Amino acid sequence: MARDDYGCSRLINRAATGNPSAHRSRVIFNVPCRQEYAHEFICCFLDNLDKSTLDPWSNEKHSSTFDEESMVKQPFGCQLKIQDTKMSSLVSAPFATATGRAAQKKPTVPLQSFLLSRRQPAAAVNRGRAGSNTIRCAVAGGNGLFTQTKPEVRRVVPPEQRGLPRVKVVYVVLEAQYQSSVTAAVQQLNADARRAASFEVVGYLVEELRDADTYATFCADLADANVFIGSLIFVEELALKVKAAVEKERDRMDAVLVFPSMPEVMRLNKLGSFSMSQLGQSKSPFFQLFKRKKNDGNFADSMLKLVRTLPKVLKYLPSDKAQDARLYILSLQFWLGGSPDNLQNFLKMIAGSYVPALKAAGGIKYDDPVLYLDAGIWHPLAPTMYEDVKEYLNWYDTRRDADPRLKDPNAPVIGLVLQRSHIVTGDDGHYVAVIMELEARGAKVIPIFAGGLDFSGPTQRYLVDPVTGKPMVNAVVSLTGFALVGGPARQDHPRAIAALQKLDVPYIVALPLVFQTTEEWLNSTLGLHPIQVALQVALPELDGGMEPIVFAGRDPRTGKPAADSICSVFPPSPLIAELVLFSHFGHTWRVVNKCFFPLLVLDAGKSHALHKRVEQLCTRAIRWAKLKRKTKEEKKLAITVFSFPPDKGNVGTAAYLNVFSSIYSVLKDLKNDGYNVEGLPDTPEELIEEVIHDKEAQFNSPNLNVAYRMNVREYQQLTSYASLLEENWGKPPGHLNSDGENLLVYGKQYGNIFIGVQPTFGYEGDPMRLLFSKSASPHHGFAAYYTFVEKIFQADAVLHFGTHGSLEFMPGKQVGMSDTCFPDSLIGNIPNIYYYAANNPSEATVAKRRSYANTISYLTPPAENAGLYKGLKQLSELISSYQSLKDSGRGPQIVSSIISTAKQCNLDKDVPLPEEGEELAPKERDLIVGKVYAKIMEIESRLLPCGLHVIGEPPTAIEAVATLVNIAALDRPEDGITSLPGILAETVGRNIEDVYRGSDKGILADVELLRQITEASRGAITSFVEKTTNSKGQVVDVTNKLSTILGFGLSEPWVQYLSKTKFLRADREKLRVLFGFLGECLKLIVADNELGSLKLALEGSYVEPGPGGDPIRNPKVLPTGKNIHALDPQAIPTTAAMKSAKIVVDRLLERQKADNGGKYPETVALVLWGTDNIKTYGESLAQVMWMIGVQPIADTFGRVNRVEPVSLEELGRPRVDVVVNCSGVFRDLFINQMNLLDRAIKMVAELDEPVEMNYVRKHAQEQAAELGVSVREAATRVFSNASGSYSSNVNLAVENATWTDEKQLQDMYLSRKSFAFDSDAPGAGMKEKRKAFELALATADATFQNLDSSEISLTDVSHYFDSDPTKLVQGLRKDGRAPASYIADTTTANAQVRTLSETVRLDARTKLLNPKWYEGMMKSGYEGVREIEKRLTNTVGWSATSGQVDNWVYEEANNTFIEDEAMRKRLMETNPNSFRKLVQTFLEASGRGYWETSEENLERLRELYSEVEDKIEGIDR
Repeated sequence: MARDDYGCSRLINRAATGNPSAHRSRVIFNVPCRQEYAHEFICCFLDNLDKSTLDPWSNEKHSSTFDEESMVKQPFGCQLKIQDTKMSSLVSAPFATATGRAAQKKPTVPLQSFLLSRRQPAAAVNRGRAGSNTIRCAVAGGNGLFTQTKPEVRRVVPPEQRGLPRVKVVYVVLEAQYQSSVTAAVQQLNADARRAASFEVVGYLVEELRDADTYATFCADLADANVFIGSLIFVEELALKVKAAVEKERDRMDAVLVFPSMPEVMRLNKLGSFSMSQLGQSKSPFFQLFKRKKNDGNFADSMLKLVRTLPKVLKYLPSDKAQDARLYILSLQFWLGGSPDNLQNFLKMIAGSYVPALKAAGGIKYDDPVLYLDAGIWHPLAPTMYEDVKEYLNWYDTRRDADPRLKDPNAPVIGLVLQRSHIVTGDDGHYVAVIMELEARGAKVIPIFAGGLDFSGPTQRYLVDPVTGKPMVNAVVSLTGFALVGGPARQDHPRAIAALQKLDVPYIVALPLVFQTTEEWLNSTLGLHPIQVALQVALPELDGGMEPIVFAGRDPRTGKPAADSICSVFPPSPLIAELVLFSHFGHTWRVVNKCFFPLLVLDAGKSHALHKRVEQLCTRAIRWAKLKRKTKEEKKLAITVFSFPPDKGNVGTAAYLNVFSSIYSVLKDLKNDGYNVEGLPDTPEELIEEVIHDKEAQFNSPNLNVAYRMNVREYQQLTSYASLLEENWGKPPGHLNSDGENLLVYGKQYGNIFIGVQPTFGYEGDPMRLLFSKSASPHHGFAAYYTFVEKIFQADAVLHFGTHGSLEFMPGKQVGMSDTCFPDSLIGNIPNIYYYAANNPSEATVAKRRSYANTISYLTPPAENAGLYKGLKQLSELISSYQSLKDSGRGPQIVSSIISTAKQCNLDKDVPLPEEGEELAPKERDLIVGKVYAKIMEIESRLLPCGLHVIGEPPTAIEAVATLVNIAALDRPEDGITSLPGILAETVGRNIEDVYRGSDKGILADVELLRQITEASRGAITSFVEKTTNSKGQVVDVTNKLSTILGFGLSEPWVQYLSKTKFLRADREKLRVLFGFLGECLKLIVADNELGSLKLALEGSYVEPGPGGDPIRNPKVLPTGKNIHALDPQAIPTTAAMKSAKIVVDRLLERQKADNGGKYPETVALVLWGTDNIKTYGESLAQVMWMIGVQPIADTFGRVNRVEPVSLEELGRPRVDVVVNCSGVFRDLFINQMNLLDRAIKMVAELDEPVEMNYVRKHAQEQAAELGVSVREAATRVFSNASGSYSSNVNLAVENATWTDEKQLQDMYLSRKSFAFDSDAPGAGMKEKRKAFELALATADATFQNLDSSEISLTDVSHYFDSDPTKLVQGLRKDGRAPASYIADTTTANAQVRTLSETVRLDARTKLLNPKWYEGMMKSGYEGVREIEKRLTNTVGWSATSGQVDNWVYEEANNTFIEDEAMRKRLMETNPNSFRKLVQTFLEASGRGYWETSEENLERLRELYSEVEDKIEGIDR
């Protein structure tokens, strides 16, 4: 043994162990799929055996005939890894693959051959960004697909030899680890002088079959193939292609073997009389037996025991079926064994048993499968695999080669999760690299593996101390990329979470490249293949997995070393020119100066470690693990707040969060818990003052407090990628976060806690930069901030505080970043904890994937009904009078007052009102009053979040009433729950949907009934909540209180309340089920896990994952404080989403038809948002599908990967064309769905239908003629930003007032949003197609967006107007006509489609102008003023992009916030910076022509602006 200077163990000369018994295995194989699927697989297998075959099987003597110990076993050798500065390599002592084979003497290799340089000096490394070897992201070329490899690299053709039968084998696999073993096996078979046949083999990765030419080659290969093998084919569209091709040749082929895959492909199995054509339709008694037992916890073990026994039993049974079935099971054992020897014997067995020429000659002799442990512990330097963790640790602790740091009892211990198939096939170089890197950095490792894809058992057996029950590891890193329980088929996330909770350590899931070679990944602007994102990023996140770092790549070549291969690893040099290649033990070596250098990166397309990625992964894992080891007092935490737009009044920006009060709450709690928070002020207000004011300057300084001044030399030394920023920002220090000489880090330190202000993007104030189609790099000040946090302050963790900052939106690959991606460079090696709003899972997921964040959800503020105020309240009272007096002589007079008051309240834009004094018939009066009543009820009942949330302060029960009322308003058929309005409507003989429709039409009786239902719902729920709370309004033991309440019929509080209303006969049982559910929801709403989860993360513990979204639609979002995740992107749209989408689209089209002279719109331009589609499970995605008239088709596992057209007869209208603008976040999260949409739209464009019934086809034909392209290409309709860029920047221009005219905003939109996704070349990323974008938009008759949550409306965030193309479309249309603009509101059970102007007015009335809302904000102080200013700025944004804001909105806002002296004074004193921006926005609205007002008002605003400027500058007037 020898050790290099990094402490890594290096094996130099070691004999293979010769003791087979040391490596005995008790498990033959595991089926890597879900329980119910596995048992069906076995049952179908058993169905192939007739009764006579099964009778003797039941006799015990048959099973006792076998001596398991006598079965052939295989000793294991070892592998070790050497890395060179470019790529990793490894040297392997190969496994002895047959009992009795002479031990092969290994060459003695000089020590210096292993000491390849593994690190460069810091200055030279420069994180791989500078110099000639820099790899820049580029658009993929070739066939335009992600996977551009060809099957020729896996084709082995034997030399011609007369008289020998030729056997051709074609295989299709999901991953490429079998590529090496199959090739080696076939080459060895063909090299055998005594061979009975020549073997030709060609292999396909299933993703390669997307390419038309490759698929044609595949079909051609099948045409003369003897044997087909398939494994893990779980992507439906590709599974169907495999099925179609193989089916044609199945009967002719000698054998078809498909190992666990989708049922459609499994049914192709054919081995003599053995078939699986009945898979999924089994009626055998065994199938029923398994159905009964499959929920038993020991089911999997029982099933495996049965399968282990079958080959032994079947060997002695006479029927052909039994023997064919036995050979199938043996085939699976051989395949899962994976080594070249196992695969040689597999091919011998199948060829000799089923290829006629060989079968007739008596077959081919083969050895039984060599069996490996199904699960255990594997280390490349260990003499064996271990089943017992104690044995492994005994070996580990007595290693003489180990670095002394590994003997330290305080050394971090990392658990690794590995796939057995990579180990047994010898494709484990990437695993070796990670193990060696961790040990080189002083961490112990326990690398566990499993043969199947359920790692929950092995994690408990091998990573938890069997005596104490405590975890033996400080962090777990899965190198499989898969979910902990499941794999590519179905997953069991609850089981995975339960296992990980027992471990209670950070859980990292790193990724080997599966569907791309290293080169393809490096060249892709998108990053990871979308299928891999879905399977190996999104699904592990549901387990709580973090940090999807790509640590391993793959070379496409197969066992054919060539000069160009070598040069791709080692730069051209005289040494390389003179090297000698030879092969030894199946591995390629180079000889330089008489030393052996392994070049295994060339060996058969194996995985290879990506050196810098491995370093990043290992360093970050150790940093997380050390959080478990460090004391609280010594831990350093950097709390990062945001300032957006960049203005002192905006420091501490975060959605729905009172940031400084929350930070204060967190710091007090941490201080009490033992953290060093020295010097913490006494109040949140003092904390704000200390952070945002520079104490060295005058008190009211415009500067933030400077925590550190970093000189340029220090910055360049510590920031390895600094030179790459100069292209965009020039030499440091630049002008941002700089005093001209130094880079400034803003913030304040309290003991071991630093509160810092994250710099902004930097280009907000530069109109020219905003026009760039792609985002610029971070500026020097931004980089300096993170350099300070990691290298100077030396934070153990960073806490990004609130939704959201800029780090995760910096340029780089979308998912699966390289070290040239800026988010990866910026976050460096710091564990990242991120408080994120629970209702924003999409952007939280971007933070999780691009900044490696452990995202902890926080609650949005408790919602309240907007209520009525001023004239609206007066209107309500008048309507009440009318209802009681309408039949008296006063009816007409009251209606006249209602019309007059409604006009004063500006309701005449929403409700058509007659002239005052106009004679009206009684029915007309009722209709007018009904419509006004419906409108004010809509305003009154609208939910709005009041105030801002404070971390650690959950709402009281009474504050939760409005949320519960809205939860109760939705039917939940999957849970057997009927909505409360539905139950109450049934009581009076009505259907609630009919009541909603009648109310929408203004039918007075229905409006009144809906009001009564709404009030009764609130009353019943309030009475229920009051019974579960104490005098302080706190919930006390809901469960016990609820069981008490539910136990006494009439004493149920909701029954008591309803007994006093017209709904006293409501269905008791339905109410009981509903209120039981509401009781559980109430518990979740008031739970407080936000602080606790933060402390868990800081202590290096596991934070339970949970979905993000709307708690009203999905109460499982609660309680907050979970590690927030999105959903399986392939699971949308759901059936329920499609049903809801049809309703909305039908209403939208009918509304537009009514507004457009009876014509359907030909094109609708719409937006797809990430968060909306997560919350609604794909409703807006489904809307696009229903507009063009297609239906999503789910596969066996519920995944949506294809669509089918709906017939025109069923559709009942023309197919409406669409222009789909996907947000950057949607693009990142749902690239598969963009692919699906693009395929769907192109399919519709190519349908042979009349153009008057297919507007997609009509416009595509017109645009094809104009652009000179095919109809298919002209049907490009799915657009977004360039990869790594987000938003149109219109919002930045508006928020910073850095635009000159609307044309400039429209140019921003066109330049940044005109990147198209092409399903015919998905690997090419987003391609700019501005002309196609403009032509498509020019046909739009309507623009459309969705509102799906009460918490976010049009003026709450800038994203909505940032994506609005209304005025742009008007400019592009040949007729210059403005398109209609609509908003679908699905925030309540009564979905609405309103015009944009109606929605803006509703927003203004319920929020900006509503005393309940703005007074709630004022209670939050400094942050509350900013929220008021933000709503006004966003209103100006809508004026700029759509022109749909009424003048009275600005006038009323001016009256509310400027004319009212007391309010004006409160705003100025609370946050003078935000008040200045408010005044500036009023002046801007007037100056741009959006607000016509008196000169007196404008003069007052100018004076106010001057006054507040002086106050900020500290000038005393």
